[in-house]
Amino acid sequence: MAETFDAVLIGAGHNTLAAALHLAAKGWRVGVFEQAATAGGAVKTGEYTLPGFRHDWAAMNLSLFAGSPFFKAYGAELARHGCEFVPVDRPFASAFPDGTWAGVSTVSDETVAGFQALSPGDAAVWTELTSRFGAEAPHLFGLLGSEMKFRALAYFMFKTLRAKGVAGTLDLGRFLLSSPRAWLEETFAHPHIRALLGAWGMHLDFAPDVAGGAMFPYLEGMAGQAFGMVIGKGGADTVVKALVAAIIARGGRVETGATVTRILREGNRATGIELADGRRIMASRAVIAGTSPKGLRKLTGDTAPAFDRALDSFRHAPGTMMIHLALDGLPDWRAGEQLKRFAYVHLAPSLDQMARTYQQAQAGLLPDEPILVVGQPTAFDASRAPEGKHVLWVQVRMAPGTIAGDAKGEIAATDWAEAAEPFADRALAILEAHAPGTRAKILARRIVTPLELEADNPNLVGGDQVCGSHHLSQHFLFRPARGHADGSTPVANLHLTGAAVWPGAGTGAGPGFLLARKLAGT
Repeated sequence: MAETFDAVLIGAGHNTLAAALHLAAKGWRVGVFEQAATAGGAVKTGEYTLPGFRHDWAAMNLSLFAGSPFFKAYGAELARHGCEFVPVDRPFASAFPDGTWAGVSTVSDETVAGFQALSPGDAAVWTELTSRFGAEAPHLFGLLGSEMKFRALAYFMFKTLRAKGVAGTLDLGRFLLSSPRAWLEETFAHPHIRALLGAWGMHLDFAPDVAGGAMFPYLEGMAGQAFGMVIGKGGADTVVKALVAAIIARGGRVETGATVTRILREGNRATGIELADGRRIMASRAVIAGTSPKGLRKLTGDTAPAFDRALDSFRHAPGTMMIHLALDGLPDWRAGEQLKRFAYVHLAPSLDQMARTYQQAQAGLLPDEPILVVGQPTAFDASRAPEGKHVLWVQVRMAPGTIAGDAKGEIAATDWAEAAEPFADRALAILEAHAPGTRAKILARRIVTPLELEADNPNLVGGDQVCGSHHLSQHFLFRPARGHADGSTPVANLHLTGAAVWPGAGTGAGPGFLLARKLAGT
Protein backbone atom coordinates (compact mmCIF):
# COMPACT_ATOMS: atom_id res chain seq x y z
CA MET A 1 0.00 0.00 0.00
CA ALA A 2 1.37 3.44 -0.93
CA GLU A 3 2.58 5.64 1.90
CA THR A 4 0.77 8.96 2.31
CA PHE A 5 2.01 12.33 3.55
CA ASP A 6 0.19 15.64 3.83
CA ALA A 7 2.88 17.20 1.63
CA VAL A 8 5.42 15.50 -0.59
CA LEU A 9 8.40 17.65 -1.59
CA ILE A 10 10.69 16.94 -4.53
CA GLY A 11 14.33 17.88 -3.93
CA ALA A 12 16.16 18.70 -0.71
CA GLY A 13 17.48 22.16 -1.53
CA HIS A 14 17.28 24.75 1.20
CA ASN A 15 13.99 26.16 -0.14
CA THR A 16 12.14 22.85 -0.06
CA LEU A 17 13.64 22.06 3.34
CA ALA A 18 12.51 25.45 4.66
CA ALA A 19 9.02 24.82 3.30
CA ALA A 20 8.99 21.33 4.82
CA LEU A 21 10.04 22.59 8.25
CA HIS A 22 7.39 25.31 8.32
CA LEU A 23 4.66 22.89 7.25
CA ALA A 24 5.83 20.34 9.81
CA ALA A 25 5.70 23.03 12.48
CA LYS A 26 2.08 23.67 11.46
CA GLY A 27 1.19 20.03 11.96
CA TRP A 28 1.62 18.67 8.43
CA ARG A 29 3.32 15.31 7.91
CA VAL A 30 5.98 15.96 5.29
CA GLY A 31 8.20 13.77 3.14
CA VAL A 32 11.17 15.14 1.18
CA PHE A 33 12.67 13.05 -1.62
CA GLU A 34 16.06 13.97 -3.12
CA GLN A 35 17.79 12.30 -6.07
CA ALA A 36 21.32 13.09 -4.89
CA ALA A 37 23.13 11.18 -2.18
CA THR A 38 23.38 14.31 -0.04
CA ALA A 39 20.73 16.88 0.82
CA GLY A 40 21.35 20.56 0.15
CA GLY A 41 21.38 21.11 -3.60
CA ALA A 42 23.90 23.90 -4.18
CA VAL A 43 24.33 24.43 -0.43
CA LYS A 44 26.58 21.61 0.69
CA THR A 45 30.13 21.00 1.84
CA GLY A 46 32.59 18.18 1.35
CA GLU A 47 36.23 17.12 1.29
CA TYR A 48 36.57 17.52 -2.45
CA THR A 49 40.37 17.77 -2.56
CA LEU A 50 42.13 16.17 0.45
CA PRO A 51 40.99 14.76 3.80
CA GLY A 52 40.44 17.53 6.33
CA PHE A 53 39.87 20.25 3.72
CA ARG A 54 36.17 21.19 3.68
CA HIS A 55 34.97 23.04 0.60
CA ASP A 56 31.57 24.62 -0.08
CA TRP A 57 30.34 23.00 -3.29
CA ALA A 58 28.64 26.13 -4.69
CA ALA A 59 27.11 28.56 -2.16
CA MET A 60 29.41 30.04 0.49
CA ASN A 61 27.79 33.32 1.58
CA LEU A 62 24.93 32.63 4.03
CA SER A 63 24.08 36.24 4.86
CA LEU A 64 20.68 36.09 3.18
CA PHE A 65 19.76 32.99 5.16
CA ALA A 66 20.92 34.42 8.48
CA GLY A 67 19.00 37.64 7.84
CA SER A 68 15.86 36.05 6.44
CA PRO A 69 12.34 36.03 7.87
CA PHE A 70 12.58 32.23 7.85
CA PHE A 71 15.64 32.25 10.09
CA LYS A 72 14.01 34.81 12.35
CA ALA A 73 11.18 32.31 12.85
CA TYR A 74 13.27 29.14 13.11
CA GLY A 75 16.79 30.25 14.03
CA ALA A 76 16.61 29.10 17.64
CA GLU A 77 15.33 25.67 16.58
CA LEU A 78 18.04 25.32 13.94
CA ALA A 79 20.69 26.35 16.45
CA ARG A 80 19.57 23.51 18.72
CA HIS A 81 20.22 21.18 15.79
CA GLY A 82 23.74 22.48 15.24
CA CYS A 83 23.37 25.42 12.86
CA GLU A 84 26.23 27.82 13.57
CA PHE A 85 27.56 30.85 11.71
CA VAL A 86 30.88 32.66 11.61
CA PRO A 87 30.65 36.46 11.33
CA VAL A 88 32.71 38.20 8.66
CA ASP A 89 33.67 41.83 9.19
CA ARG A 90 35.32 42.30 5.79
CA PRO A 91 32.90 40.79 3.29
CA PHE A 92 34.34 41.73 -0.10
CA ALA A 93 37.03 43.52 -2.01
CA SER A 94 38.35 43.80 -5.55
CA ALA A 95 41.97 43.72 -6.70
CA PHE A 96 42.95 45.54 -9.87
CA PRO A 97 45.71 45.03 -12.46
CA ASP A 98 47.37 48.34 -11.54
CA GLY A 99 48.16 46.98 -8.07
CA THR A 100 45.42 48.86 -6.22
CA TRP A 101 42.40 47.47 -4.40
CA ALA A 102 39.15 48.60 -2.84
CA GLY A 103 37.00 46.86 -0.27
CA VAL A 104 33.96 47.12 1.95
CA SER A 105 34.13 46.35 5.66
CA THR A 106 31.87 46.87 8.64
CA VAL A 107 34.34 49.45 9.88
CA SER A 108 32.99 52.43 7.95
CA ASP A 109 36.12 54.54 8.45
CA GLU A 110 38.19 51.79 6.85
CA THR A 111 35.96 51.62 3.77
CA VAL A 112 35.85 55.38 3.41
CA ALA A 113 39.63 55.67 3.78
CA GLY A 114 40.10 53.19 0.95
CA PHE A 115 37.67 55.06 -1.26
CA GLN A 116 39.31 58.36 -0.30
CA ALA A 117 42.63 57.11 -1.63
CA LEU A 118 41.01 56.46 -5.01
CA SER A 119 38.52 59.32 -5.20
CA PRO A 120 37.66 61.81 -2.45
CA GLY A 121 34.40 62.61 -4.19
CA ASP A 122 33.35 58.96 -4.24
CA ALA A 123 34.21 58.64 -0.55
CA ALA A 124 31.78 61.48 0.16
CA VAL A 125 29.09 59.86 -1.99
CA TRP A 126 29.57 56.54 -0.19
CA THR A 127 29.21 58.23 3.18
CA GLU A 128 25.97 59.85 2.05
CA LEU A 129 24.60 56.56 0.67
CA THR A 130 25.35 54.66 3.86
CA SER A 131 23.76 57.38 5.98
CA ARG A 132 20.53 57.01 3.97
CA PHE A 133 20.51 53.21 3.85
CA GLY A 134 18.48 52.86 7.03
CA ALA A 135 15.68 54.87 5.42
CA GLU A 136 15.87 53.11 2.03
CA ALA A 137 16.30 49.53 3.24
CA PRO A 138 12.70 48.96 4.40
CA HIS A 139 11.36 49.76 0.93
CA LEU A 140 13.76 47.48 -0.94
CA PHE A 141 13.67 44.61 1.53
CA GLY A 142 9.91 45.07 1.77
CA LEU A 143 9.63 44.58 -1.98
CA LEU A 144 11.91 41.53 -1.99
CA GLY A 145 9.98 39.99 0.90
CA SER A 146 6.50 40.63 -0.51
CA GLU A 147 4.26 38.10 -2.16
CA MET A 148 4.37 38.81 -5.86
CA LYS A 149 0.66 39.37 -6.40
CA PHE A 150 -1.13 42.46 -7.64
CA ARG A 151 -2.73 43.03 -4.24
CA ALA A 152 0.61 42.77 -2.44
CA LEU A 153 2.28 45.04 -5.00
CA ALA A 154 -0.51 47.59 -4.68
CA TYR A 155 -0.08 47.61 -0.91
CA PHE A 156 3.69 47.99 -1.31
CA MET A 157 3.17 50.93 -3.68
CA PHE A 158 0.69 52.52 -1.29
CA LYS A 159 3.14 52.32 1.62
CA THR A 160 5.96 53.64 -0.54
CA LEU A 161 3.90 56.59 -1.76
CA ARG A 162 2.98 57.49 1.79
CA ALA A 163 6.61 57.30 2.92
CA LYS A 164 8.41 58.80 -0.08
CA GLY A 165 5.80 60.86 -1.94
CA VAL A 166 5.29 60.82 -5.69
CA ALA A 167 8.74 62.12 -6.61
CA GLY A 168 10.52 59.72 -4.27
CA THR A 169 8.46 56.78 -5.50
CA LEU A 170 9.24 57.62 -9.13
CA ASP A 171 12.94 57.86 -8.28
CA LEU A 172 12.74 54.42 -6.66
CA GLY A 173 11.00 53.04 -9.74
CA ARG A 174 13.67 54.47 -12.02
CA PHE A 175 16.37 52.95 -9.82
CA LEU A 176 14.70 49.51 -9.93
CA LEU A 177 14.67 49.65 -13.75
CA SER A 178 18.27 50.87 -14.11
CA SER A 179 21.20 48.79 -15.22
CA PRO A 180 24.22 48.43 -12.93
CA ARG A 181 26.29 50.60 -15.27
CA ALA A 182 23.67 53.35 -15.43
CA TRP A 183 23.46 53.64 -11.64
CA LEU A 184 27.17 53.20 -10.99
CA GLU A 185 28.26 55.75 -13.59
CA GLU A 186 25.69 58.26 -12.33
CA THR A 187 26.82 57.73 -8.75
CA PHE A 188 30.58 57.14 -8.72
CA ALA A 189 33.44 58.66 -10.68
CA HIS A 190 36.27 56.16 -10.19
CA PRO A 191 36.16 53.06 -12.43
CA HIS A 192 37.55 50.84 -9.66
CA ILE A 193 34.74 51.68 -7.28
CA ARG A 194 32.23 51.08 -10.05
CA ALA A 195 33.84 47.68 -10.71
CA LEU A 196 33.99 46.80 -7.00
CA LEU A 197 30.21 47.11 -6.71
CA GLY A 198 29.33 46.10 -10.27
CA ALA A 199 30.85 42.65 -9.74
CA TRP A 200 27.87 41.79 -7.54
CA GLY A 201 25.50 42.11 -10.46
CA MET A 202 27.27 39.21 -12.16
CA HIS A 203 26.29 36.93 -9.26
CA LEU A 204 22.64 37.25 -10.33
CA ASP A 205 23.10 37.38 -14.12
CA PHE A 206 23.05 41.18 -14.22
CA ALA A 207 25.90 42.16 -16.49
CA PRO A 208 26.64 45.91 -16.42
CA ASP A 209 24.22 46.83 -19.19
CA VAL A 210 21.24 44.65 -18.21
CA ALA A 211 18.21 46.67 -17.12
CA GLY A 212 16.92 46.03 -13.62
CA GLY A 213 20.26 45.10 -12.12
CA ALA A 214 21.21 48.26 -10.21
CA MET A 215 19.56 47.14 -6.98
CA PHE A 216 21.94 44.25 -6.35
CA PRO A 217 25.28 46.11 -6.37
CA TYR A 218 23.63 48.74 -4.18
CA LEU A 219 22.19 46.26 -1.67
CA GLU A 220 25.35 44.17 -1.45
CA GLY A 221 27.46 47.25 -0.89
CA MET A 222 25.19 48.77 1.72
CA ALA A 223 24.47 45.47 3.50
CA GLY A 224 28.16 44.57 3.49
CA GLN A 225 28.95 47.88 5.16
CA ALA A 226 26.08 47.64 7.65
CA PHE A 227 26.05 43.93 8.52
CA GLY A 228 29.12 42.26 7.06
CA MET A 229 28.67 38.68 5.95
CA VAL A 230 28.20 35.31 7.59
CA ILE A 231 29.52 31.92 6.51
CA GLY A 232 28.73 28.53 7.97
CA LYS A 233 30.83 27.17 10.81
CA GLY A 234 32.66 24.23 9.25
CA GLY A 235 30.88 24.78 5.94
CA ALA A 236 27.67 26.02 4.36
CA ASP A 237 26.07 22.63 5.00
CA THR A 238 25.58 23.61 8.64
CA VAL A 239 22.18 25.02 7.63
CA VAL A 240 21.18 21.96 5.61
CA LYS A 241 22.12 19.47 8.31
CA ALA A 242 20.18 21.49 10.87
CA LEU A 243 17.14 21.77 8.58
CA VAL A 244 17.10 18.01 7.97
CA ALA A 245 17.49 17.26 11.68
CA ALA A 246 14.70 19.68 12.59
CA ILE A 247 12.31 18.17 10.02
CA ILE A 248 13.01 14.65 11.28
CA ALA A 249 12.57 15.78 14.89
CA ARG A 250 9.11 17.05 13.96
CA GLY A 251 8.14 13.70 12.48
CA GLY A 252 9.00 14.36 8.85
CA ARG A 253 11.18 12.34 6.52
CA VAL A 254 14.09 13.38 4.30
CA GLU A 255 15.14 10.60 1.95
CA THR A 256 18.18 10.92 -0.31
CA GLY A 257 19.09 8.74 -3.27
CA ALA A 258 15.41 8.78 -4.21
CA THR A 259 14.87 9.94 -7.78
CA VAL A 260 11.37 11.14 -8.67
CA THR A 261 10.36 10.02 -12.16
CA ARG A 262 6.90 11.56 -12.40
CA ILE A 263 4.20 13.45 -10.57
CA LEU A 264 1.01 11.45 -10.20
CA ARG A 265 -2.27 13.08 -11.17
CA GLU A 266 -5.94 12.31 -11.04
CA GLY A 267 -7.50 14.55 -13.64
CA ASN A 268 -6.18 18.02 -12.93
CA ARG A 269 -5.10 17.33 -9.35
CA ALA A 270 -1.66 16.22 -8.18
CA THR A 271 -1.88 13.21 -5.89
CA GLY A 272 1.72 12.16 -5.29
CA ILE A 273 4.96 11.05 -6.90
CA GLU A 274 6.48 7.95 -8.38
CA LEU A 275 10.10 7.06 -7.62
CA ALA A 276 12.65 5.34 -9.85
CA ASP A 277 12.41 2.22 -7.70
CA GLY A 278 8.70 1.95 -8.47
CA ARG A 279 7.37 3.22 -5.15
CA ARG A 280 4.42 5.57 -5.14
CA ILE A 281 4.29 8.22 -2.42
CA MET A 282 0.92 9.89 -2.06
CA ALA A 283 0.18 13.48 -0.99
CA SER A 284 -3.16 14.37 0.54
CA ARG A 285 -2.69 18.16 0.50
CA ALA A 286 0.26 19.26 -1.67
CA VAL A 287 3.04 18.17 -4.00
CA ILE A 288 5.85 20.74 -3.92
CA ALA A 289 8.49 20.55 -6.64
CA GLY A 290 11.83 22.15 -5.90
CA THR A 291 12.89 21.88 -9.52
CA SER A 292 13.78 24.02 -12.49
CA PRO A 293 10.84 24.96 -14.72
CA LYS A 294 11.94 22.51 -17.41
CA GLY A 295 12.44 19.89 -14.72
CA LEU A 296 8.84 20.35 -13.62
CA ARG A 297 7.68 19.87 -17.21
CA LYS A 298 9.50 16.54 -17.38
CA LEU A 299 7.65 15.34 -14.29
CA THR A 300 4.17 16.60 -15.20
CA GLY A 301 3.89 16.47 -18.97
CA ASP A 302 1.30 18.85 -20.39
CA THR A 303 -0.70 21.04 -18.01
CA ALA A 304 -2.03 24.27 -19.52
CA PRO A 305 -0.76 25.68 -22.85
CA ALA A 306 0.31 29.16 -21.66
CA PHE A 307 1.98 27.84 -18.52
CA ASP A 308 3.76 25.06 -20.40
CA ARG A 309 5.06 27.54 -22.99
CA ALA A 310 6.44 29.75 -20.21
CA LEU A 311 8.26 26.83 -18.62
CA ASP A 312 9.61 25.62 -21.97
CA SER A 313 10.95 29.09 -22.81
CA PHE A 314 12.39 29.83 -19.35
CA ARG A 315 15.89 31.23 -19.88
CA HIS A 316 18.94 30.29 -17.89
CA ALA A 317 21.98 32.39 -17.11
CA PRO A 318 25.45 31.43 -18.35
CA GLY A 319 27.14 28.75 -16.30
CA THR A 320 29.84 28.73 -13.67
CA MET A 321 32.96 26.66 -13.17
CA MET A 322 34.08 25.98 -9.59
CA ILE A 323 37.71 25.42 -8.65
CA HIS A 324 38.33 24.10 -5.14
CA LEU A 325 41.89 24.48 -3.91
CA ALA A 326 43.63 23.01 -0.90
CA LEU A 327 46.44 25.44 -0.07
CA ASP A 328 49.55 25.58 2.04
CA GLY A 329 48.77 29.25 2.76
CA LEU A 330 46.48 32.08 1.70
CA PRO A 331 47.38 33.94 -1.51
CA ASP A 332 49.94 36.71 -1.17
CA TRP A 333 48.01 39.46 -2.88
CA ARG A 334 50.13 41.84 -4.93
CA ALA A 335 47.79 44.72 -4.11
CA GLY A 336 48.34 44.32 -0.37
CA GLU A 337 48.37 41.90 2.54
CA GLN A 338 45.10 43.45 3.74
CA LEU A 339 43.25 41.42 1.09
CA LYS A 340 43.91 38.24 3.11
CA ARG A 341 41.35 39.56 5.59
CA PHE A 342 38.42 39.60 3.13
CA ALA A 343 35.95 36.77 2.57
CA TYR A 344 35.58 37.49 -1.16
CA VAL A 345 38.13 39.02 -3.49
CA HIS A 346 36.66 39.77 -6.91
CA LEU A 347 38.98 39.79 -9.90
CA ALA A 348 36.76 41.77 -12.25
CA PRO A 349 38.77 44.80 -13.36
CA SER A 350 36.16 46.96 -15.08
CA LEU A 351 32.54 47.21 -16.13
CA ASP A 352 33.64 46.91 -19.76
CA GLN A 353 35.51 43.70 -19.07
CA MET A 354 32.49 42.24 -17.23
CA ALA A 355 30.22 43.13 -20.13
CA ARG A 356 32.61 41.53 -22.62
CA THR A 357 32.95 38.36 -20.56
CA TYR A 358 29.18 38.06 -20.26
CA GLN A 359 28.59 38.49 -23.98
CA GLN A 360 31.27 35.93 -24.80
CA ALA A 361 29.69 33.35 -22.49
CA GLN A 362 26.22 34.12 -23.86
CA ALA A 363 27.57 33.38 -27.32
CA GLY A 364 28.87 30.01 -26.12
CA LEU A 365 32.51 31.10 -26.02
CA LEU A 366 34.98 30.40 -23.26
CA PRO A 367 35.76 33.96 -22.12
CA ASP A 368 39.26 35.24 -22.79
CA GLU A 369 39.34 36.83 -19.31
CA PRO A 370 36.78 35.22 -17.01
CA ILE A 371 35.69 36.92 -13.82
CA LEU A 372 36.89 35.26 -10.62
CA VAL A 373 35.22 35.33 -7.23
CA VAL A 374 37.93 34.16 -4.84
CA GLY A 375 36.52 32.99 -1.52
CA GLN A 376 38.84 32.80 1.50
CA PRO A 377 36.65 31.11 4.14
CA THR A 378 39.54 29.86 6.24
CA ALA A 379 40.57 33.44 6.90
CA PHE A 380 37.57 33.42 9.27
CA ASP A 381 36.89 29.74 9.94
CA ALA A 382 40.04 27.73 10.61
CA SER A 383 37.97 24.57 11.20
CA ARG A 384 37.66 24.05 7.45
CA ALA A 385 41.28 22.97 7.00
CA PRO A 386 44.11 21.31 8.94
CA GLU A 387 46.09 23.63 11.18
CA GLY A 388 48.04 26.19 9.18
CA LYS A 389 46.39 25.16 5.89
CA HIS A 390 43.62 26.82 3.89
CA VAL A 391 40.92 26.24 1.31
CA LEU A 392 40.22 28.56 -1.56
CA TRP A 393 36.78 28.71 -3.19
CA VAL A 394 37.13 30.00 -6.74
CA GLN A 395 34.02 30.75 -8.75
CA VAL A 396 34.76 31.28 -12.45
CA ARG A 397 32.15 33.47 -14.11
CA MET A 398 31.05 33.20 -16.81
CA ALA A 399 31.32 29.78 -18.46
CA PRO A 400 28.99 28.51 -21.18
CA GLY A 401 27.16 25.28 -20.51
CA THR A 402 27.63 24.30 -24.15
CA ILE A 403 30.95 25.38 -25.67
CA ALA A 404 30.85 26.83 -29.18
CA GLY A 405 34.46 28.00 -29.19
CA ASP A 406 37.14 29.94 -27.36
CA ALA A 407 37.16 33.73 -27.40
CA LYS A 408 40.94 33.68 -27.04
CA GLY A 409 41.48 31.12 -29.80
CA GLU A 410 43.68 28.88 -27.64
CA ILE A 411 41.36 26.05 -26.52
CA ALA A 412 40.24 23.85 -29.38
CA ALA A 413 38.06 21.51 -27.32
CA THR A 414 34.32 22.08 -27.36
CA ASP A 415 33.42 19.49 -24.74
CA TRP A 416 33.97 20.12 -21.05
CA ALA A 417 35.81 16.85 -20.48
CA GLU A 418 38.72 18.23 -22.51
CA ALA A 419 38.22 21.97 -22.01
CA ALA A 420 38.05 21.93 -18.21
CA GLU A 421 41.78 21.76 -17.47
CA PRO A 422 42.97 24.45 -19.92
CA PHE A 423 40.11 26.79 -18.96
CA ALA A 424 40.87 26.28 -15.27
CA ASP A 425 44.52 27.03 -16.02
CA ARG A 426 43.42 30.28 -17.68
CA ALA A 427 41.50 31.24 -14.56
CA LEU A 428 44.36 30.30 -12.23
CA ALA A 429 46.76 32.35 -14.37
CA ILE A 430 44.61 35.38 -13.58
CA LEU A 431 44.78 34.54 -9.88
CA GLU A 432 48.54 34.07 -10.12
CA ALA A 433 48.95 37.49 -11.74
CA HIS A 434 47.17 39.08 -8.77
CA ALA A 435 48.77 36.82 -6.15
CA PRO A 436 52.18 35.57 -7.37
CA GLY A 437 53.22 32.27 -5.87
CA THR A 438 49.71 30.92 -5.37
CA ARG A 439 50.26 28.01 -7.77
CA ALA A 440 53.19 26.84 -5.65
CA LYS A 441 50.92 26.72 -2.59
CA ILE A 442 48.36 24.39 -4.20
CA LEU A 443 48.31 20.99 -2.49
CA ALA A 444 45.35 19.66 -4.50
CA ARG A 445 42.60 20.99 -6.73
CA ARG A 446 39.16 19.89 -7.84
CA ILE A 447 37.60 21.38 -10.94
CA VAL A 448 33.80 21.29 -11.22
CA THR A 449 32.52 22.10 -14.70
CA PRO A 450 29.09 23.55 -15.51
CA LEU A 451 27.95 20.14 -16.68
CA GLU A 452 29.11 18.50 -13.45
CA LEU A 453 27.14 21.07 -11.47
CA GLU A 454 24.04 20.18 -13.50
CA ALA A 455 24.66 16.43 -13.18
CA ASP A 456 24.84 16.81 -9.40
CA ASN A 457 21.83 19.15 -9.26
CA PRO A 458 19.58 19.20 -12.35
CA ASN A 459 18.25 22.61 -11.31
CA LEU A 460 21.61 24.16 -12.26
CA VAL A 461 20.94 23.91 -15.98
CA GLY A 462 24.18 24.38 -17.90
CA GLY A 463 25.88 25.26 -14.62
CA ASP A 464 23.52 28.20 -14.03
CA GLN A 465 23.80 28.61 -10.25
CA VAL A 466 20.81 30.98 -9.99
CA CYS A 467 18.32 28.62 -11.73
CA GLY A 468 17.29 31.13 -14.33
CA SER A 469 18.05 34.65 -15.47
CA HIS A 470 16.67 37.43 -13.26
CA HIS A 471 16.20 39.86 -16.15
CA LEU A 472 13.02 41.94 -15.94
CA SER A 473 11.06 39.75 -18.36
CA GLN A 474 11.64 36.83 -15.99
CA HIS A 475 11.50 38.48 -12.58
CA PHE A 476 8.96 39.96 -10.16
CA LEU A 477 5.47 38.99 -11.44
CA PHE A 478 7.00 36.94 -14.26
CA ARG A 479 9.13 34.49 -12.27
CA PRO A 480 8.72 31.83 -13.54
CA ALA A 481 5.54 32.80 -15.44
CA ARG A 482 2.92 35.52 -15.30
CA GLY A 483 0.35 34.64 -12.66
CA HIS A 484 2.50 31.99 -11.03
CA ALA A 485 5.13 33.92 -9.08
CA ASP A 486 3.60 32.47 -5.90
CA GLY A 487 4.59 28.95 -6.94
CA SER A 488 1.12 27.96 -8.08
CA THR A 489 0.59 25.85 -11.19
CA PRO A 490 -2.48 25.05 -13.32
CA VAL A 491 -2.60 21.64 -11.59
CA ALA A 492 -4.45 21.65 -8.27
CA ASN A 493 -2.28 20.81 -5.23
CA LEU A 494 0.92 21.12 -7.32
CA HIS A 495 3.35 23.91 -6.47
CA LEU A 496 6.79 24.99 -7.66
CA THR A 497 9.45 26.40 -5.36
CA GLY A 498 13.15 27.21 -5.43
CA ALA A 499 15.27 29.83 -7.12
CA ALA A 500 13.12 29.79 -10.26
CA VAL A 501 10.22 31.27 -8.26
CA TRP A 502 9.95 34.77 -6.80
CA PRO A 503 11.96 36.22 -5.02
CA GLY A 504 14.54 34.16 -6.88
CA ALA A 505 18.06 32.97 -6.21
CA GLY A 506 20.12 33.27 -3.07
CA THR A 507 20.21 31.51 0.26
CA GLY A 508 17.37 33.50 1.85
CA ALA A 509 14.80 30.65 1.55
CA GLY A 510 12.19 33.21 0.46
CA PRO A 511 10.46 31.05 -2.20
CA GLY A 512 10.08 28.09 0.13
CA PHE A 513 8.98 30.06 3.17
CA LEU A 514 6.48 32.23 1.27
CA LEU A 515 4.92 29.13 -0.30
CA ALA A 516 4.71 27.21 2.97
CA ARG A 517 3.10 30.17 4.73
CA LYS A 518 0.53 30.41 1.96
CA LEU A 519 -0.29 26.70 2.15
CA ALA A 520 -0.45 26.65 5.95
CA GLY A 521 -2.46 29.85 6.10
CA THR A 522 0.09 31.62 8.28
